[in-house]
Amino acid sequence: MKVAIVGLGIAAQVMYLPLLARRRDLFELSAVCDLDDAHAAKIGGELGVAAFDDPMAMLGKGGFEALIVLTNGSHAPLVRAALDHGHWVLCEKPLAYSRAEVAEIPADARLMVGYMKQYDPATQRMAEALHEAGGPEAVRHLDVTVLHPSSESQLLFAKARPSHPSPEALAPYAAADDRALTAALGAQAPQRLRRLYSQVVLGSLCHDLALMRMFTGPPTAVDHVAVWPDDVFPPSVEANGDLASGRYSLRWHYLPGYPAYQERVTIHHDHGSLELDFPSPYLMNTPTTLTSVTRLGTTERKIVFRDVAEAFERQLVAFHRFATQDEPPLTGRDGALSDIVTAQRIVRRHAESAGLPIGGEAASPETPPET
Repeated sequence: MKVAIVGLGIAAQVMYLPLLARRRDLFELSAVCDLDDAHAAKIGGELGVAAFDDPMAMLGKGGFEALIVLTNGSHAPLVRAALDHGHWVLCEKPLAYSRAEVAEIPADARLMVGYMKQYDPATQRMAEALHEAGGPEAVRHLDVTVLHPSSESQLLFAKARPSHPSPEALAPYAAADDRALTAALGAQAPQRLRRLYSQVVLGSLCHDLALMRMFTGPPTAVDHVAVWPDDVFPPSVEANGDLASGRYSLRWHYLPGYPAYQERVTIHHDHGSLELDFPSPYLMNTPTTLTSVTRLGTTERKIVFRDVAEAFERQLVAFHRFATQDEPPLTGRDGALSDIVTAQRIVRRHAESAGLPIGGEAASPETPPET
């Protein structure tokens, strides 16, 4: 399948381009695009493919069947354009900033939203183990803790080259993002709240919203949200509330000097516990650990699963199966919409408790779709 990539930042250089080269049995890279024309030309020249500094020009030129969208900000405008050109689309999270953007994408679109942790072998084994334990109805509590060092410290090994688009090239995309954030949070929402929503909740914590949706379904309520300290960004975020059965707690901490990325997802169910420990997402073929604790007679049984299969690679294989065999992705348009709704509910609860103005879609968020 001939593919093109738009956005040649960290995700492209560290994960997607090496994996596309590894999986030449499935993919042929045809074109690359970045708003920094020199950066695009350099990488395109090294790879021997066409290079563009305008995504619409690349779509107009064609010569590929699928587009991988790795840009910053809301991806909805570019996704819609690619779908209109008849392409299959793999779009990194988040799909969009507003529900209005998602509403313009057909429900049956050729769209897969990239939450690679859903394709981690440990995650999929956890879903199987939870089913064996009784499914979502058996869950008493789902707990998430993320300790997030600076991206710079996590990428010291990578030697990735930065992209530096001109202000003129960025301006229309920044304006579109601003309109989408206004639709989502209202015109009066302060800048810090907009950044919390776009950069933290939809930029990072959304991975855990997607895992929650996969294991138990989206939350039915957001009871409490705390954001602290007030003079630091990114801050720490804590949220809790009800699931369809049981409760959840989310804790996300940006700790720039922390020694290593940590992400732990724990489910306590009627018969034991399941726990995922994720490594840094930038380290390929580094296993996530799944620990299952149950009782067998008078014996406490602890089983540890590790698999070096790469989650990003498994996601690419799933995208190929989606395009060639019509096998539905784990997250499409509706799943992405569910996570956007949950993100808006989290930010709304924080705004209410902190006395901050909020409007737009978040002022009356709908119940997340069942996905």
